[in-house]
Amino acid sequence: MEVLKTVNLKKTYQVSSGEVQALRGVNISIMEGEFVAIVGSSGSGKTTLLNMLGGLDKPSEGSVYVRGERLENMDSEELTIFRRRNIGFVFQNYNLLPILNVYENITLPIRLDGMGVDEGFLKHITGRLKLSEKLYHMPETLSGGQQQRVAIARALSAKPAVLLCDEPTGNLDSVTGMEVVGLLKSSAYEFQQTIVIVTHNEEIAQMADRIIRIEDGKVKGDAYEE
Repeated sequence: MEVLKTVNLKKTYQVSSGEVQALRGVNISIMEGEFVAIVGSSGSGKTTLLNMLGGLDKPSEGSVYVRGERLENMDSEELTIFRRRNIGFVFQNYNLLPILNVYENITLPIRLDGMGVDEGFLKHITGRLKLSEKLYHMPETLSGGQQQRVAIARALSAKPAVLLCDEPTGNLDSVTGMEVVGLLKSSAYEFQQTIVIVTHNEEIAQMADRIIRIEDGKVKGDAYEE
């Protein structure tokens, strides 16, 4: 089943020197359960594309569909609720709230949605991510790798259909980075989720099922890994 789709997606930014065309007619389709890497040089448009897929930014032209729903048709409140219930985000900067402990950070999206926490599921994912002993620690006491695992657990906690990751290993050493991507990949298979990861690291990209290459705001390659 198709989970993510873009149709002639374009994004133009106005800057002091004129216009910057970040995306120039991108058409992609991503199926349920795929683990997809989006790669490209700096300024290629890969992060802009990820932001469009997650409804964090609006296209200048074209459309984005998530689970068959066209994001541009939603108002701000509808989009916020839809994102919270369908899309998880993992960023390079962990975006943990320093005044909340690990458990509170992980469950924040669920509580914002007024839902009860599935404690059994939470115990399972925190165990898989080696966080069981850290649930009541504050973020400042954790290593970078541990903080990134908290961010992943938070993204997984609401059981989103889609997990979007923007350079999630950018602040980590190579060994920890590979471990984090391995956890993302195993999570995708275990929880039947679709994962899209933006990375400039070719070694990490090779761990994906499929690699989409973006250059100058266009898709220049789209291939499944053997």
